[in-house]
Amino acid sequence: MSRTYSALPASGLRAGVDFHKPAVGENRPVTLDDPATAVMTDFRKVRALTIHGTATMERAYDKMIANGVRLLLVVDNRNSVVGLITSTDVEGEKPLRIIQDRRIRRAEILVSDVMTPGERLEVLDMDDVQFARVGHVVTTLKAVGRRHALVVDSDEQGGQTIRGLFSCSQLEKQLGQGIETTEIARSFAQVGEMLAHRG
Repeated sequence: MSRTYSALPASGLRAGVDFHKPAVGENRPVTLDDPATAVMTDFRKVRALTIHGTATMERAYDKMIANGVRLLLVVDNRNSVVGLITSTDVEGEKPLRIIQDRRIRRAEILVSDVMTPGERLEVLDMDDVQFARVGHVVTTLKAVGRRHALVVDSDEQGGQTIRGLFSCSQLEKQLGQGIETTEIARSFAQVGEMLAHRG
């Protein structure tokens, strides 16, 4: 005997309707002693937002605003990560220097002009992050003077896949306090050694 299915009730879409967007982190309050993973945006759970290096800087900024984020991964035609662009790159001095040096309009600046290229990015390994605490992440970001840190999964052959990221904005929300990241920048390798000695 075949089952009969009735139509679901339908109605018109109202004006000014919003849509659900995945949360960037849980926004659950944390302390410095909580696991670092509690403040990491995990790309296994939240879709990473990307943009091509050939897109305009303004388009990247619009995408950040529309999605409520301050960082986009920059990808090439093969969808491989070639760098990252942050709201600081857009709002800071880089665009002004490019406008003066090249005598171009702001609207002509490309993502590739202001992004941080992949060869200048240092990353944290998920194997270390999974045993770390929020306090370790805060110390790392302060020590390197950055607002973001990428986290990678590494395979046995040395290959990397970007797993997620730490963001000062997210940390500040969850900790309920500001994080000053203007200390003299060090490399992540130096910070790793420093944290290993502190425990």
